[in-house]
Amino acid sequence: MATDLQVTTNKVADNQTQLTVKVPVEKIQNKVDGRIRQVAKTAKIDGFRKGKVPMSHIRAQYGAGIQQEVINDVIRDTVFEAIKSEDVRAVGMPNIDDVKLEDDFLVYQATVEIFPEIEVQGASEIEVERQSATVSDEDVDTMIENLQKQRQEFTDKDGAADEGDQVTFDFEGSIDGEKFDGGSAEDFKLVIGSGQMIPGFEDGIKGLKAGEEKTIDVTFPEDYQAEELAGKEAQFKINVKKVEESKLPELNEEFFEQFGVTEGGLEQLKKDVRKNMEREIKNAARSQVKQATFDALLEKNEFDVPQAMLDQEIERQRNLMMQRFAQQFGANPENFNKDMLPDELFEEQALRAARLGIIVARVIEEQKLEVDQDRVETFIREAAENYEDPQEVIDYYTNDQQQRANIESVVLEDQVVDYLLSQAKVSDKEVSYKDLLAAQQQAAM
Repeated sequence: MATDLQVTTNKVADNQTQLTVKVPVEKIQNKVDGRIRQVAKTAKIDGFRKGKVPMSHIRAQYGAGIQQEVINDVIRDTVFEAIKSEDVRAVGMPNIDDVKLEDDFLVYQATVEIFPEIEVQGASEIEVERQSATVSDEDVDTMIENLQKQRQEFTDKDGAADEGDQVTFDFEGSIDGEKFDGGSAEDFKLVIGSGQMIPGFEDGIKGLKAGEEKTIDVTFPEDYQAEELAGKEAQFKINVKKVEESKLPELNEEFFEQFGVTEGGLEQLKKDVRKNMEREIKNAARSQVKQATFDALLEKNEFDVPQAMLDQEIERQRNLMMQRFAQQFGANPENFNKDMLPDELFEEQALRAARLGIIVARVIEEQKLEVDQDRVETFIREAAENYEDPQEVIDYYTNDQQQRANIESVVLEDQVVDYLLSQAKVSDKEVSYKDLLAAQQQAAM
């Protein structure tokens, strides 16, 4: 049928094209006749035996409905052929209207949003700060201390609570003498110095012993998530039940074995930790410069995005958030009500992502970039190093076409960043391991 189509196009807006499609009526009539014959074999009409109903009766009773069904099927089958034949870069589903039978043709119009044809602006004008970091011996020692703290135990302490101690206490909060929701708890455990509570709370507990009570004054931050509490002065009545001091595990063979180190002791653990940390900062540095580059380029390129693209991106981000909620709370994503996460929550970020996708696609097209398969292999090998059986991971990404395609997409985006950096004004800045990771964790939130 596609070879018989007659298609004309008309650009009706910057991001919209209208196609007028003509399909020969004889093709439709042949399908209608075929379906009428099928109906005739099974139709039951009073006064006639099954399969013996005259065609004229079938056509009179079912013809109009069958013809409409066929027309709908023909439009469905031909509209994407028409779009492809005209090399229209459609986004989302076409809108069909003005369907009519005209002379020897079925004629309809299909309006589609199209992928924006933009020129990427300002690539040579953007300024990008490229951060890097090195892992020092002190960083490695701090990381090993953190590993110890993750496995620390707490034992009773007779003295006053101090930095690093765990305090078990009851508290009751009030503002202007009135209790507020979420302001009270019993047997609450807090490690002093963890930053778990609002500023001033932990300092108010320092120096208290088991059995002591105290009322402390604190002020909620101005940007506190509960708006009714933001900036308010509050009083918390504290009743300390227990003070415990930390006992870190010894750096011995038993501790090393928990991290897969069976030979080489502390020195081998340090080597393994350093290797992991260096992998972390490599990934963090790549993410930092990518985001800095894209942020700078987006400031130079503002343009309208087809609503279909925006809707798709909003839906994608909503699904990601529902999956995160499901993982965090152990719930089934299908149980989340879509109305709980309205479009407005995602519109700003979705617009950014859609624009960025258009820009990246345009750079790839203009520069004729193709995926560097050597970089793909390197990416897979480095990712596999995080697992107990690296070869199993390598085989997985090598043999699964969809997973490999995902990696290729990431690598191609990195190649886009490399090109943009070659055009941009780049300044290099050395930062600490801690600051580089903290900045990227904040950006990912």
